[in-house]
Amino acid sequence: MSNETPELPALGRGTVRSYLSEMGPAWVAGAIAAGPATMGSLLAAGAGLGYTLLWVVVISAGAGALSQYLAMRLGLLTERGIISVVEDSLGETWAWLLVADAVLASGVAQLVIMKTVAGVSATMTGVDARIWGGVWGLVLAVGLAGRGYYFLEIAAKAIVSLVVLAFVVSLFVVPIDPGMAAAGLVPSLPSGSAIAAAGIIGGAVHITLITMHSYTMRARGWTEADYDLATFDIGASMLVVFGVYSLAIFLVAASVLSGGDVATTIAAAQALGPIAGDSAQWLFLVGLAGAAVSTLGGNTIVPPFLLADKLGWDTDVSDSRYRWLLIAVALLSVPGAFIPGSVIPQLLLILAVGTVGTPFAIAIVLYLLNTDAVPRPNSLLANLGGLALLVVTGVLAANFVREQVAGGIAPLSGFVLAFGVAIGVAMVVLAGKYAREEVLPA
Repeated sequence: MSNETPELPALGRGTVRSYLSEMGPAWVAGAIAAGPATMGSLLAAGAGLGYTLLWVVVISAGAGALSQYLAMRLGLLTERGIISVVEDSLGETWAWLLVADAVLASGVAQLVIMKTVAGVSATMTGVDARIWGGVWGLVLAVGLAGRGYYFLEIAAKAIVSLVVLAFVVSLFVVPIDPGMAAAGLVPSLPSGSAIAAAGIIGGAVHITLITMHSYTMRARGWTEADYDLATFDIGASMLVVFGVYSLAIFLVAASVLSGGDVATTIAAAQALGPIAGDSAQWLFLVGLAGAAVSTLGGNTIVPPFLLADKLGWDTDVSDSRYRWLLIAVALLSVPGAFIPGSVIPQLLLILAVGTVGTPFAIAIVLYLLNTDAVPRPNSLLANLGGLALLVVTGVLAANFVREQVAGGIAPLSGFVLAFGVAIGVAMVVLAGKYAREEVLPA
């Protein structure tokens, strides 16, 4: 078998039209990425720093597509879930560590995302947010447990497309400063911007997105023969659609909300009213609602996928144990509607915490793609891209931990520090293991 693996889809093997009709798994990841946590990061960065972090927004889409591509290669070349591959190649301890890392990140995010969904629903209908929390919890439980993955994929495609359309249209009703935007393409990281930058990158490159991809492809029955389609799927969802989503929200925030109070996503939408008109405000609310709902659904399936795989269960609703895991995660998200406080700082925090755990997931994927866990090793280009991604996410995670600790060791900063240290130690051990087993023997 040849060691050459195509890096881009060969469209000659199928038409663009057929690919557009068949794509899907990357859209579930895109539904999570294009969610209220990413939106909160983009709003906070644009409103607080103007166009300064536009360069981070631009590279986030490419970084997200690259991380999904690496995860896709692992899933297609092994045709198994990532946890099973880790357990067979590295051992049970490493598998449980990856499960714990991903479940912690997605579980905390689930609560704050539910808070956002319930809050937006309350604003648009006048019904109490806590009631909406219960309603959305039941919708998740019934929809996912009853219809399974296909229900989620169809919803993700439809909702993400509408969300992106809403935010693109909003660009035409707000003033954009081309000169300032161009200046924002020059890389810089002002003091105090680390958490915003980590949040933006964390929305696109996140442990939940990386770990879930092998399972969504398995749900579609994709194999190595679908390599081109899977690559096209990632390009369309993460690189194009998610990229447009991120740029549109950031430019709106940097243009009309700069210096304003965006302590909540609702406040950001309401601020658009007197500045850019009621149409911009309602477009923003509609986009926010869609993004929150699609992300809530996509994020719900992550813990059940990983836990079921680790426990040796099937990862579809034909296995009643997996179905009950879905129901449990859906209903456990309801208390999120009761969380007090401003949501944007909370959204920023959950993305940044996820960013601390993400380098470990990238390191695991790179390790496996360069061992006999896969029949064909990574190309030099894919490895260089993966290493660059590891460095970027590692630096952002380290800066976030440093900023948290600089404010004093409180319970939250202490947890972030302990989490970061544990992940750092695990990555050092993993690098040493790879050197001993794969580099030194050669």
